[in-house]
Amino acid sequence: MADTYIQDKTFNKKDFTQQPFAKGEYENCIFNNCNFAGSDMSGSLFADCIFNNCNLSLIKTGKTVFRDIKFTGCKLQGVRFETCSPFGLSFTFDNCQLTYSSFYQTSIKQTVFKNSQLLETDFTECDLTAAVFNQCDCTGAIFENTVLEKADLRTAYNYTINPEINKLKKAWFSFPAVAALLDKYGIEIETR
Repeated sequence: MADTYIQDKTFNKKDFTQQPFAKGEYENCIFNNCNFAGSDMSGSLFADCIFNNCNLSLIKTGKTVFRDIKFTGCKLQGVRFETCSPFGLSFTFDNCQLTYSSFYQTSIKQTVFKNSQLLETDFTECDLTAAVFNQCDCTGAIFENTVLEKADLRTAYNYTINPEINKLKKAWFSFPAVAALLDKYGIEIETR
C-alpha cells in the first residue's frame, strides 16, 4: 500500500490520464467527473467513497479494496472486479455502464445494480445472493454457476439464465421477462 492517505476530500474534474493516479488510501472521498481510464489503481484502498460521472474504464484493480463504494453515472467498461481484494468488497451501481466487465468468482451479496447497462458482463461463479437488478439491461450477461438466491430481477431485462446451472431459490422474476429462463429449451411462448 502506498504512503498516501486522504480523507474527506472532493476531487473535481481530475484527469488521471494526464497526471498519474496517486496510489494510497482514500476514505470518505468524493470523485466528481474524473477520468481514471486505464489508470493503475492496484493496491489502493477506497472506503466509503463516491464516484459521480467518472470514467473508470479499463482500470487496473489488482488487490484494490473497494469497501462501501457508490458509483453513480460512471463508465466502468472492461473492469475486472475479480482482481480486487475480496475482503469487504461492496459497492452499488446507479446509472452505470458496466459493459464487458467481470465479476468472476466474486462474492458480492446484496449488491444493487440500478438503471445500469450490464452488456456482456461476466457473473460466472459469482455469489449474488439477495442482489438487486433494478431496470438493468443484461443483454449478453453471463450467468454460469452463479448464486442468484433471493436476488431481485423483477425489472431486469434481456437476460438469459439457465436454471439448471445456476442457483435461483427464492429469486424474484416478473412476466414476461421470466420466460428467458426457458430460452435453452427453444420453447415458444404465446402472450395474449
